Amino acid sequence: MRSKVDPRRIHRLLVPVCALPLILTSLSGSLYGTLTDRGVEVTWLLKMHTGNFGLFNLQPYYSTILGVLIVVLALSGVVMFSGIKRTRSESSPS
Repeated sequence: MRSKVDPRRIHRLLVPVCALPLILTSLSGSLYGTLTDRGVEVTWLLKMHTGNFGLFNLQPYYSTILGVLIVVLALSGVVMFSGIKRTRSESSPS
């Protein structure tokens, strides 16, 4: 017997893994821009923003990784919302 795949469960597992690098990149970019405008030089923040994490230098692949993560999140969200609608008894605890 084939078990059903729950798209919501898969999406809930994917979001934290995929969102972490995206949030890190957006925060480090915003912080770098703000600090640079105030005359503070933070090259380590720019390196982190572009994927250089010290021992793990992902700079050559970081843009591709972020792009793939966005596509994975979008596709899992679309699959989740386009799936079979829940019945009233499943969606509201009574």
